[in-house]
Amino acid sequence: MKPTKRTVFNKESEKFIEGVVAKFVEESPANRRKVDGGKYWEAPLVGFASGNNPLFKQYKKIIGDFHFTPQEIFQLTFGGRPSKELSVISWVLPASEDIRKSNRKETRYPSLIWAHARNFGEQLNVKLRDHVVSVLKKKGYKAVAPMNSPFWKWLQSTGVGIASSWSERHVAYACGLGAFGLSDGLITAKGKAMRVGSVVTDLPLKPSAKIYPHRHANCLYYFDKSCKTCASRCPVGAITEKGHDKDKCYEYLHFAVLKAKKDEYGVQIAGCGLCQTKVPCEFEIPKRIQKERRK
Repeated sequence: MKPTKRTVFNKESEKFIEGVVAKFVEESPANRRKVDGGKYWEAPLVGFASGNNPLFKQYKKIIGDFHFTPQEIFQLTFGGRPSKELSVISWVLPASEDIRKSNRKETRYPSLIWAHARNFGEQLNVKLRDHVVSVLKKKGYKAVAPMNSPFWKWLQSTGVGIASSWSERHVAYACGLGAFGLSDGLITAKGKAMRVGSVVTDLPLKPSAKIYPHRHANCLYYFDKSCKTCASRCPVGAITEKGHDKDKCYEYLHFAVLKAKKDEYGVQIAGCGLCQTKVPCEFEIPKRIQKERRK
């Protein structure tokens, strides 16, 4: 089979990818809620990283040796020699305002439309990953969405508990899209009430600027110890000054929440999102941190 001729983007490749992601989110029927026709996700943020970014090797120590580097997932998918130049595309899908508002009112279980966003809204994210891969393939480039790959899996890490062989949040951090909070949530310019997706490709892309000085740069707790709102919002005490107990969180979501709401809400995936709403970082980087950066 004759290979597809590669499109040469010159300096417009990043804008092209941003447009592909934004258009899909705006136009896809998968971004329309079944219960009321509203949107799951607002306009996305998109960032890029080099496949050789040293963070990807560091994640093997932080998360576990099983965590893929871009080179590893690319070689598993396509075989052959490792590619010298790989790029990573990451995007943030901010939850729509009405979904966030509905979940602010909750204290134990997620609201109906929050649960639907985590369940049915995530299906848009799955489709978006495949869409970006398909577009790149048509342009003559190889691409893989690690989370959609048959090689992706959940594992148990001795260091961090339940973990993924490709952490979308950590990839987004490498792509300059946010920094981690006390709850482990990624606090982005659009806050942490969001979902994340990514694709690895051999299309050369300019890495996004690293605008956050360290991994906790957007969290008020690490900024001046003034906030532990996410901890107070957690119904099972899975967030403390020591951080996020992933196993306790997982057990609550996949047993208590699903048991209570699965039939009522018609969902198969759980996610309460209480630590992502009614907090200062829900839809923005906390204002006090923004003000300090403007000085």
